[in-house]
Amino acid sequence: MNNVCNILTVDVEDYYMVSAFSDIIPTEKWDSYGNRIENNIMRILDIFEKHDTKGTFFILGWVAERYPQIVKEIDRRGHEIGCHSYQHKLVYDMTIEEFREDTRKAKTILEGIVGKPIYGYRAPSYSITKKSMWALEILREEGFLYDSSIFPIVHDRYGYPEFGRFPMVLETPSGGILEIPLSTIRIFNKNIPAGGGGYLRLFPLLFTEWAIKNLNGKENKSAILYFHPWEIDTDQPRINGSYLSMFRHYTNIGKTENRIGHLLKTFRFGPVAGVLHDQIHSLMENGEIRKCVS
Repeated sequence: MNNVCNILTVDVEDYYMVSAFSDIIPTEKWDSYGNRIENNIMRILDIFEKHDTKGTFFILGWVAERYPQIVKEIDRRGHEIGCHSYQHKLVYDMTIEEFREDTRKAKTILEGIVGKPIYGYRAPSYSITKKSMWALEILREEGFLYDSSIFPIVHDRYGYPEFGRFPMVLETPSGGILEIPLSTIRIFNKNIPAGGGGYLRLFPLLFTEWAIKNLNGKENKSAILYFHPWEIDTDQPRINGSYLSMFRHYTNIGKTENRIGHLLKTFRFGPVAGVLHDQIHSLMENGEIRKCVS
């Protein structure tokens, strides 16, 4: 095990909230679906506790509003709370004012529950792309210090392949904001996604291990591991979406929990605000963020 501390994140949304199924299950119908997120979050918290590891939970405002006890328990166990929007709408499908309203509502709900500032944001489906970079200024205006929404890859729903692969401070008219791109590895001069979500399930575990080792060793950079609570839930009701959406959603879903456990045992992980403490703290006027100590 090397000395690089990687970043552990969870995007807190339930199985019926994913963007790929939004044409089948609109937001207005979410309340009619059963709650599976509480049990899944408790399982995740227990996994993290078993490996003595803290992470960052990017939580939907809609979920926090209905299940504040989840947010309180995540916070009580010493994990970082981040914002994942209110209704899981794609940023590039919203106007500036719609995005501001959605973001402000979610942040207000989360801060009201935990009684402390929320500094981090992650867009639904990594939907801050080249055409929606304007969102970073809004985030900074609303008090966020970092964002982890840009995926520097080619993809049909998201991606900004020309963007840098590692964290950087971007200046906006409202001040600097630290952008933390999702992890990629360079193969044949292309960025290949590594370390999260569907890629954690679709690619062999050996590839993910190799990618993290390369990021830590050859590039001396932290990898970002991310996943969703529904990705450990093999008993979730099946949604009859498009073939591509179903393939992405359900493939190897039974392997996620063991793979996460293996990676937590093999590598060091911590929350965003702990691993990147110095970069984030430099954007603060006051306050303190704990460093990674795992």
